[in-house]
Amino acid sequence: MLTFLILWYGILNTAAFLAYGLDKLKAKQNWWRIPEKWLLGLAVLGGALGAIVGSDLFHHKTSREKIYFRITNYLSLAVHLGILGYLWYSWS
Repeated sequence: MLTFLILWYGILNTAAFLAYGLDKLKAKQNWWRIPEKWLLGLAVLGGALGAIVGSDLFHHKTSREKIYFRITNYLSLAVHLGILGYLWYSWS
């Protein structure tokens, strides 16, 4: 189970980080964009840390109009940290 969780969070956080970087590149080039529901979905499913780091590093989705991205990402991170804390406590 632990191996699964490490893989799950590793893959989702990497995917979220790369998605934010790719979407920023596409925004600069005026290309087809990654839908916002996909970016938020990656965070909700467990990639919130990658989304937060990607958003900060690439300066993407950080304007006041996109504040719901920050809120969703930080709430998702808090929920997943709570889940991991609960699992850690129950397995020890």
